Amino acid sequence: MAQSETVRRILDAAEQLFAEKGFAETSLRSITSKANVNLAAVNYHFGSKKALIQAVFSRFLNPFCASLERELDRRETLRPTKIASIEELLEMLVEQALVARLGRDDDLSTFMRLVGLAFSESQGHLRYYLNDMYGRVFRRYMALVQEAAPQIPPVELFWRVYFMLGASAFSMSGSKALQAMMQSDFGIDISIDKVIKMMVPFLAAGMRAPSSLLESSLIDAQACLCKSPSRSTKP
Repeated sequence: MAQSETVRRILDAAEQLFAEKGFAETSLRSITSKANVNLAAVNYHFGSKKALIQAVFSRFLNPFCASLERELDRRETLRPTKIASIEELLEMLVEQALVARLGRDDDLSTFMRLVGLAFSESQGHLRYYLNDMYGRVFRRYMALVQEAAPQIPPVELFWRVYFMLGASAFSMSGSKALQAMMQSDFGIDISIDKVIKMMVPFLAAGMRAPSSLLESSLIDAQACLCKSPSRSTKP
């Protein structure tokens, strides 16, 4: 078996099992069994379970962030002084996500399920890795979001981004069940692409809503959103 094929099979198996069982409950042995490879192959190509978890995320995020950065560069060149709307920025993310998916309709659903797990399980190494590898691109993007919603204090904007991520993760990770409900209740099929695009006006309204903060200590914490998370030593 070619090395590239071995790696693909390991990543496919790990992605599916992590999404189904979570990171902690998925053993390397179960991954090797599903991928039909031996444990030595996982150790050779990835070195550890942590590195394998990181590689599963990178398989989606490498093309996604490369595409997003090209779009940010293009926008900076063509419209350097124009402030983008929240809708335009969300549509930018949608377009890059659709470009980056690996070719199966369930790729985005699986990835968003993994994103939810990354925050619900103790995966400090993963959050540090993602910030280290992709933080620069997302900070560029967030600078545009701040420009588009200058009336929202950074602390509240920080939380709204995570509210948006949570809503997206729930909707996308459960998209098959929701699509089945749509078919049952309305008698129509709807593609995942259309579902994602329908989220844009909903999420934009939430991002743009008036601030609800009253405490001056939170309103004045202007630097909080820009700080990089400290390196975590947690497993």
